[in-house]
Amino acid sequence: MIELQPFTTKDSEELISRIGDKRMLLQFAGPAYRFPLTKEQLDQDLDNENRFMFKVVDPSEDKTIGHAQIFLKEKTFLLGRILIWDENNRGKGYGKKIVQELMLYGFSHFDRETAELNVYDWNTGAIECYKKVGFEMDPEVMSEVSIDNELWLSLNMKISRNTFETQKI
Repeated sequence: MIELQPFTTKDSEELISRIGDKRMLLQFAGPAYRFPLTKEQLDQDLDNENRFMFKVVDPSEDKTIGHAQIFLKEKTFLLGRILIWDENNRGKGYGKKIVQELMLYGFSHFDRETAELNVYDWNTGAIECYKKVGFEMDPEVMSEVSIDNELWLSLNMKISRNTFETQKI
């Protein structure tokens, strides 16, 4: 259904073109990027040895449909910056498959027992997707970010290697 392929600098233009405004950028990437997203910001991540960037490809059409990243932390790896370009492709299981593929990659490439991700509390579709894959809330980890006089609460979710490996994919 989907493949994760290495994201390269030549993929930057398409990703940048998909980020319409600062709210979308914050939802997609958290507060680390500044709007407008630039090739320089993406190049910085490409140069980070602890960050693994992917384009999400639909092999049946040989077409890039999204973006995803893994960030290697000291004891875990963080899934993030997951974006499916076309809103018509959302709610079709792509998100679940992307998360599963990221975990498969992370648990097979890195010596970590836990994967984690952050999601804004109002993004209920994403939260449900992550729960279906086996992620559970970590009530100890939260953060807030302000945008347009609104406060967005970022929640943390985790899954153990064992939980992931015992699931049917």
